[in-house]
Amino acid sequence: MTQQITVTEHLLLHQKQIPGATGQFTHLFNELVLSAKIISREVNKAGLVDVLGFTGEINVQGEEVKKLDEYANRILIHRMARSGVLCAMASEENADIIDIPHGLPQGSYIIIFDPLDGSSNIDVNVNIGTIFSIYRRKSKVGTPVQSSDVLQCCDEQVAAGYILYGSSTMLVFTTGDGVHGFTLDPGVGEFLLSHPNIKIPEIGKIYSVNEGYWPYWSEATKKVVNHFKSADNVHGHPYSLRYIGSLVADFHRNLIYGGVFMYPADHREPSKPVGKLRLMCEAAPMAMLVEQAGGMATDGTKRILDIVPHELHQRVPLFIGSKHEVSIIRDIYEGQDG
Repeated sequence: MTQQITVTEHLLLHQKQIPGATGQFTHLFNELVLSAKIISREVNKAGLVDVLGFTGEINVQGEEVKKLDEYANRILIHRMARSGVLCAMASEENADIIDIPHGLPQGSYIIIFDPLDGSSNIDVNVNIGTIFSIYRRKSKVGTPVQSSDVLQCCDEQVAAGYILYGSSTMLVFTTGDGVHGFTLDPGVGEFLLSHPNIKIPEIGKIYSVNEGYWPYWSEATKKVVNHFKSADNVHGHPYSLRYIGSLVADFHRNLIYGGVFMYPADHREPSKPVGKLRLMCEAAPMAMLVEQAGGMATDGTKRILDIVPHELHQRVPLFIGSKHEVSIIRDIYEGQDG
């Protein structure tokens, strides 16, 4: 550890630098941290208790729900609803906006989360994580929450981050003043500052994409991937391919080492939107993080943080990582019809 500073101490020290921040924001984060500790405990003993496998239910995305997915979702909803500082929540696992139960105190913040990203990897012990995004409501506190309070421009986020459950449990987040990483010390039960002021390398050496979808990609997408596979690039040799299939894990590696994660549009299911990742609970929070770390995030041509969502579970293509690589991708897409 570089400094023995807890995440709460860090927030209190930097609270004056967070636009409009109050003690409510710190309390919100404390509840999020507690939720992360509870989920981390269950993840670490998942093979010993009955939390692996499927529940038999289908979520709003049409995907089978993993037991640990459902557990993480319940923990987050239960804890965050009782924080007293939220007016609404949204989860990848729930079709609609989640209201704060009647009788519980409310505040001015909204949290949107993917309770357990990469859940298809749960049963094989691969890194998974929780992604979160925080907004401040636009309408008056005490009045019913409007859809426009939740469907804000992605650039309106006041904080974003993820909890990575792996060989150690890490909390990585931004409040608009850089990106900081905290590692859970199980001996004291606290997240301690381990990665202050994270900066992604401007030029990376890694590309992350599922090349099994090659037949369903546009010619522009194939040109993008061929660029990284060829020797005709800034390095004079092919980039290394690293793909885990868990957004949090792939993003975290590229954030530290430099590189680009790609989930392009494809045409596997013509009747459905061609984007795969969820804008509000996956792409937007990661975009805020990577920009604060000095990187870029686009849907191919458009900055992710400039997108105004029109529905809660909207999907988008995502190209995110080091500035050099994402700029090349944007230039290729802008120069060739997809």
